[in-house]
Amino acid sequence: MAMTMTQKILAAHAGLKEVTAGQLIEAKLDIVMANDITGPMAKPIFEEMGSKVFDKDKVVIVPDHFTPAKDIKSAENAKAMKEFACEQCLTHYYEIGRVGIEHALLPEKGIVVAGECIIGADSHTCTYGALGAFSTGVGSTDIAAGMAIGELWFKVPSAIKFNLVGKLSSHVSGKDVILHIIGMIGVDGALYKSMEFVGEGVSSLTMDDRFTICNMAIEAGGKNGIFIVDDLARAYMQEHSVKTYTEYTPDEDAVYDEEYTIDLSAIRPTIAFPHLPGNAKTIDEVRAMEPIKIDQVVIGSCTNGRMNDMREAAAILKGHKVADHVRVMVIPATQKIYLQCITEGLAEIFIESGCTFNTPSCGPCMGGHMGVLAAGEKCVSTTNRNFVGRMGHVDSKVYLASPAVAAASAIKGVIACVEDI
Repeated sequence: MAMTMTQKILAAHAGLKEVTAGQLIEAKLDIVMANDITGPMAKPIFEEMGSKVFDKDKVVIVPDHFTPAKDIKSAENAKAMKEFACEQCLTHYYEIGRVGIEHALLPEKGIVVAGECIIGADSHTCTYGALGAFSTGVGSTDIAAGMAIGELWFKVPSAIKFNLVGKLSSHVSGKDVILHIIGMIGVDGALYKSMEFVGEGVSSLTMDDRFTICNMAIEAGGKNGIFIVDDLARAYMQEHSVKTYTEYTPDEDAVYDEEYTIDLSAIRPTIAFPHLPGNAKTIDEVRAMEPIKIDQVVIGSCTNGRMNDMREAAAILKGHKVADHVRVMVIPATQKIYLQCITEGLAEIFIESGCTFNTPSCGPCMGGHMGVLAAGEKCVSTTNRNFVGRMGHVDSKVYLASPAVAAASAIKGVIACVEDI
């Protein structure tokens, strides 16, 4: 029977020749990941199941959400995860000063590669599909089970095929692509489905673009997002990992629930208005409105805190000043990216333009710290969610955008793009 990429990975990890959409399977896990919010909830459940993790090399703890600890409770959670990692002799535990945002850190460290079956107690675990892996977010109970036995039940998802053609225009990125797609199909348009990205246009996308696109598959309701493996993905894995990997390609006659052709050259800078990632509008539509004055800009997160994102934002901010009424938080996703920003002179550009340059952390994305919004404030953010109260007060508003739009908006003081500077 013909299968999609995701179905082939799940079949292999279930020890089956084939699987079909809707089938319940038990699959072996390659990586099980938790953070400083979800890990403490999983720990007592894990302790009811056993005393040792199934594999100390495959259980990963990344304290990235409320770190550096923003209050006593955050400190207690981080401490609990540090003690758990030490007790279990985990290979992959990253303390402050060595940590990064989990979904940027794991690929950078070579922990995740193509063909793997990965779960994480964070909904944006789908990021690793950019490498050709099946990767999905689960709850703390499932993470506890995964830590204990290294296996988990799945319902095999059906799939949507996205055939990418053409090439992105200047200052248009993967963030614009995924916001365009979510705006097109809706926040439940891929509900419990695999979003599979193929076509000649894939080769024109950077790895950072692909990570961003897969990261937000969950915002369309997707079970996972996954790219076909090409030379760029192979080069990335060879540079970052020593693990062997397996490539899976979809069968030519694989069955998809829907198929879409996305012309990358036609995509414009896109902004998701409050309070849904699917409330997408192009910059041209925004220009037709009254100017939207903003109070804050966030450039970073597991969605857009990678090196290309930093370079794009810095190139736009160079020689400009942030608008007087706007505060800007730049948050590189990992320590390696942070250091590279310093080495390349990007940190100097950010600071001289009037931005803060902060330590790697999820920070303001979920209203944690380092940029929480007050009532009535508006923020342009490169993060992935803009629900009511997501970044602070329930009366604040978050507009999701690319690093290019975020940087341009910081300069203009209203939602804008590079063409407006």
